[in-house]
Amino acid sequence: MAKEVVKKVKLQIQAGKANPAPPVGTVLGPAGINLQDFCTKYNDATKDKMGDVLPVEISIYDDRSFDFVVKTPPTPFLVKKFAKIAKGSTKGASETVGTLTKDQLREIAEIKLPDLNCYTVEEAMKIVEGTARNMGVTIKD
Repeated sequence: MAKEVVKKVKLQIQAGKANPAPPVGTVLGPAGINLQDFCTKYNDATKDKMGDVLPVEISIYDDRSFDFVVKTPPTPFLVKKFAKIAKGSTKGASETVGTLTKDQLREIAEIKLPDLNCYTVEEAMKIVEGTARNMGVTIKD
């Protein structure tokens, strides 16, 4: 008989730095899974992306076992990283805090393509460009 999914949990954790302390422990502890086991598996799976914040979707089964899927980094995180800014604009698109080139925009779009709801890199670039614009980051040609 197939295992039944009891709960699905979404978290954003730094790659290679998961530990049983909050937020991981407070979310997964009540679900009854082995926190140290999860942290070890997550850290092994993400050690090549150290420094990035990665969303993870955890499926918890009725026998307290689990599976997880690591997604691509959030778009705002990538925009800040490529534009070399600490945070986005507090006034949205009306205040400019940084710039990205078309090549950087394409690179972010290629990273995000598997998790976006589109089929081509050009469509992904439009989605990323909208996020960047709302963060106060302008795009240079």
